[in-house]
Amino acid sequence: MTHSEIEVSAELVRDLLRDQHPDLTDRPLRLGARGWDNQLWRLGDDLAVRLPWATQSADALLLKEHIWLPVLAPRLPLPVPVPQRLGEPSAPFPRPWIVTTWVPGEPSDRAPVTRAAEAADALAAFLTALHQPAPDHAPIGRGRGGPLADHSEGFAKQLAEAAERGLIPDPDAVRAVWDDAVAAPAWSGPALWLHADLHPANVLTADGTICGVIDFGDLCTGDPACDLAAAWILLPDDTADRFYDAYQPAPDAATLRRARGWAVGRALSGVLIGEAGVHGRPGGKVTWGPPAHAALRRLIATAQR
Repeated sequence: MTHSEIEVSAELVRDLLRDQHPDLTDRPLRLGARGWDNQLWRLGDDLAVRLPWATQSADALLLKEHIWLPVLAPRLPLPVPVPQRLGEPSAPFPRPWIVTTWVPGEPSDRAPVTRAAEAADALAAFLTALHQPAPDHAPIGRGRGGPLADHSEGFAKQLAEAAERGLIPDPDAVRAVWDDAVAAPAWSGPALWLHADLHPANVLTADGTICGVIDFGDLCTGDPACDLAAAWILLPDDTADRFYDAYQPAPDAATLRRARGWAVGRALSGVLIGEAGVHGRPGGKVTWGPPAHAALRRLIATAQR
């Protein structure tokens, strides 16, 4: 991550609102979260301000959400952050920013799913609704939704690092899940809309089940297996089958194999990010470790049946 040299503060956010959206200036304002790409500030009870701060690509991701989420949100059965206002680059903050609806709930890396059946059905209904053919001018992803083999070099590096650090008990079993997924037939259907970043910090829970999905910066089109990996990452043990039974149309065997590959790659990243958090290294997030380790355990166990 490359953090912006501009310090984002409540005073700065208030000044930006006063200059461009003065009708929102008097709402209560407080920091919500600092993510990979953006900072999120609560604005009253029902809105939030998102400002890029950590990566140069964040500007384009915010603008993509501003264009496409209002189109997709009405058909989605779970709440998502719908952009309401666009903030233009200015002297105090020379980057675009947006005001969105606020989605209540806790990130599932902090409040994991406990009502497994309800969560599986909610996630399946959400992805069934999202995974529709996209128009030709829809955005292309940052390497997501395409062939899994394109990520083999990065996967190998992460696997080697995790093994060297002693973070995974059976690297060969992890590699076997990946190799099987890469060998599966490629997606031959239409390019479908994808969230493409369904890790636990981007899925919200309340009362033990899934209640919202956030951060659509990686919204793109392609192979639904990229999103179907979420069953292994987000849901408790012995729940993936219920999810795949509820998702429509029913995925074929090749898609399920590719989904496992996306899941093992995402879990491996989560293990490394979690370990970095434990040791206070930049970009580390302690809460990412436990769900990632659980996902790897599930994926290996089912592969060995």
